[in-house]
Amino acid sequence: MARHVVVDADEGRVGEAAARARGEGWWLKVFLPEPCEAPEAQVCGWLGPEWVSDAAAFLMSVELAPITPGALPPGYALRTWTRGDVVRVLIAAPDGSLAARGQMGLAGEVAVADQILTAPSHRRRGLGSAVMRTLQRQALATGATRAVLGASPQGRALYESLGWRTRTAFVSLRRTTGPTESF
Repeated sequence: MARHVVVDADEGRVGEAAARARGEGWWLKVFLPEPCEAPEAQVCGWLGPEWVSDAAAFLMSVELAPITPGALPPGYALRTWTRGDVVRVLIAAPDGSLAARGQMGLAGEVAVADQILTAPSHRRRGLGSAVMRTLQRQALATGATRAVLGASPQGRALYESLGWRTRTAFVSLRRTTGPTESF
């Protein structure tokens, strides 16, 4: 399995990357130069039926600045730790179960947020905001000045409320079968 990233994608660039992705399980991450109404449909139209897409997502970024994490609802507990170059945040519910979590990879001046999740039964309580604010604070403390992430359509509103800006849409596609040969 491998990934190809196509920036400023057009039909030719996507076709070239798809031709190099020869086996089942290969992924393409396609970043479009301009927003469009249905990025998945546009990109899938350039490829054959052996490619399936996830829902379109959005590349977002924020300039890191001092930020207050905010208070958690009563009974919730936040834990933060760093292993290597990855900061992790976990919020436990009053019964000890997972309520929310996230992580941020640290790479010098840039940090990359990933695997942000709030359990469905704990949503709308500010936990996602608490995770993101804590990650941003930790990244800033290590010297990062900017953070980036790939947001789902559902997560985009949370990140925008925290000052993140949408830079472009992108589509993730996976090859489900190998290329067919003509004889």
